[in-house]
Amino acid sequence: MFGGGERPKSPGSTPTDPASIAADESEYELDLLRGEQERLDELAQRQLRYADYAWEPPKQGGERRADDEEAGADPG
Repeated sequence: MFGGGERPKSPGSTPTDPASIAADESEYELDLLRGEQERLDELAQRQLRYADYAWEPPKQGGERRADDEEAGADPG
C-alpha cells in the first residue's frame, strides 16, 4: 500500500533498462532543442548561446546604502 512492493506493470509502462532510459532521455532532449530552435529566431538563439560571455559592469557602492546608519555615529 505504501510502496512496500513493486507495482504491477501495465502494457504502456516505461522500460527499466538503463540503456533504453538513457536513449529515451536523449531523444526527449533533442526534441526539446528542436522545438526551441523553431520557436526562437536567429538573434534570440545567438543571445542565448553567448549569454555566459556577456559583460556586466561591476556593482557600485558596496553593501552599505544611504539609509543605513553609519557605524560609530551617535544618533543624538
